[in-house]
Amino acid sequence: MSTTIREIEAPDTAARAFGGLEEYHHTTTDLIGEKLVLNMGPSHPATHGVLRLVLELDGEIITKAIPDVGYLHRGDEKIAENMHYNQFVPYTDRLDYLAPLASNVAYAMTVEKLLGWTLPERGQALRVICCEMARISSHLLGVGVFAMDTGAMTVFLYTFTEREKIYNLCEHLTGARFTTSYTRIGGQTRDASPEFMTGLRKFLDEIPAHIDEIDKLLTRNKIFLDRTKDIGVIAKDRAIAYGITGPNLRATGVDYDLRKAHPYLGYEKYDFDVPLGSVGDCFDRYLVRLEEMKQSVKILNQVLKNMPDGPINVAEAKGLLPKKDKVLMSMEELIHHFIIATQGVETPPGEVYFGHENPKGELGFYLYSKGGGVPYRLKIRAPSFVNLSICPELLPGHMVSDVPAILGSLDFVMGECDR
Repeated sequence: MSTTIREIEAPDTAARAFGGLEEYHHTTTDLIGEKLVLNMGPSHPATHGVLRLVLELDGEIITKAIPDVGYLHRGDEKIAENMHYNQFVPYTDRLDYLAPLASNVAYAMTVEKLLGWTLPERGQALRVICCEMARISSHLLGVGVFAMDTGAMTVFLYTFTEREKIYNLCEHLTGARFTTSYTRIGGQTRDASPEFMTGLRKFLDEIPAHIDEIDKLLTRNKIFLDRTKDIGVIAKDRAIAYGITGPNLRATGVDYDLRKAHPYLGYEKYDFDVPLGSVGDCFDRYLVRLEEMKQSVKILNQVLKNMPDGPINVAEAKGLLPKKDKVLMSMEELIHHFIIATQGVETPPGEVYFGHENPKGELGFYLYSKGGGVPYRLKIRAPSFVNLSICPELLPGHMVSDVPAILGSLDFVMGECDR
């Protein structure tokens, strides 16, 4: 089921001045003339990461915009070809480092798809908890810094207070607050404790009131409305043409959520709505993320209510590390541990792709295996990279002061953009 969160007519975007787009080329040599060329970034506070924007200005109006990415490039995809599958899990933490649990799950499920493995019900439910906690955490940060970019400092303090509580839960579940490295191929490193479940229930009881408080502070705030309504409008057809996914796509009114379109981890069992916008501007993108947090709370309450018992990892013993006490007492288990730790999980030859509904959009992994414990090729479809591709079309016609609002509403992270 989908729900439109804002019922107003889309403005005539054709009247907006997108001057110079037909002559646009991806080179700075075209930016020569009487107009001012301005470098925005790659300073971190200006652009939500190390993104450089080369802007051509006619007074205060942007006439051309060239995003310059790559300042955070580390060669993750090539690194993956030189280590076995489980060794790459910590690198997925550094993709969308604002939602590492979700990135862990997306990568592990890609390899498991190649292997033909399916987690038991409790393992799937535990991963749903990880993904929805990550979504709330990411959106809290996204809404908080977006509000701060437009002048609302108080909202930032509210959202970061709640996000800190999620970090405490992450620490309880995984042993780490930020870079969790929680998943393994075939399951998780450990099960959730009763204390974690109690803490999560307490958090879910408290967070709706804080989301409502954010709603009261921002949604009818005159300054915030002036900075976001009818600013950075993305039409449905342009969003689809550029491959935009996630809240940025749904804000345009396109009903596409991988949890509904291609269910995984048992998402088809949970009752939740997909919030949609109607205009596709900065304000709609904010409203979609605000409502998505409420829907994530709804999903998590259902998971906790129906949390199954049983194992959390697949029954395929040869693909998982044996228990530590058995390794210390059995030569066979020691050899098994040595092979898995040094050579990795044995995979069949083949090609797979798995798309995961991450907080920023569709995080996809394409995996090409020639057998053995190391991938021959790994390609990451980074939603932030794709979402930023529309900037050369989106920014022209706006004022320089609109850039922080537009970038904040796109809610990208350069870790997965540059990879």
